[in-house]
Amino acid sequence: MENFSYVIGCPSTRQGAVIDPAGDAGAILSAARDAGLAVKYIFNTHNHADHTEGNAAIQKATGARVLMHALDTRDYAGNVDIPVDGDTEFALGNIALSIIHTPGHTPGGICFLAEGNLFTGDTLFVGDSGRTDLPGGHRPTLGASIRKLMALPADTVVWPGHDYGPTPSSTLRWEKRNNVNAREYGYYED
Repeated sequence: MENFSYVIGCPSTRQGAVIDPAGDAGAILSAARDAGLAVKYIFNTHNHADHTEGNAAIQKATGARVLMHALDTRDYAGNVDIPVDGDTEFALGNIALSIIHTPGHTPGGICFLAEGNLFTGDTLFVGDSGRTDLPGGHRPTLGASIRKLMALPADTVVWPGHDYGPTPSSTLRWEKRNNVNAREYGYYED
């Protein structure tokens, strides 16, 4: 499904997190080790299996705590240690993360913003947006979430949950100009 998983971390404390561990948990853990990071957290942008299938293996190997929006925990079979609600802040070592509630693909969809990098899961792809035809999806709600993201600085780098676009990442400036849904659904207007 061309999923992206991300390993992020604080360079001074070496605390790390995995965002949406899909696919090969061993490869994800190897990437964290190579970066010199101790994985303390698993951040899930939403509860779909293609974004959570590596949670158990990574949690077992590292003792990492799973963070997910509370609205998505009821349809998730695994353990969630840190349920969040609404927009909130979270510290990963010395890095301040903004957790932005972006429902629409799922009721508890969230994005993570840190140091000009926005990890969007299935809310916003490069050139497109997430599906709303699955249970819990709602197009107008997703539109409101994307409008919320478009209010962030234009040079914010977008790191999506899937490699469905012309490039693996983009910026909000690029999305405002090129995203097929940005104008069609009124997610962004000049």
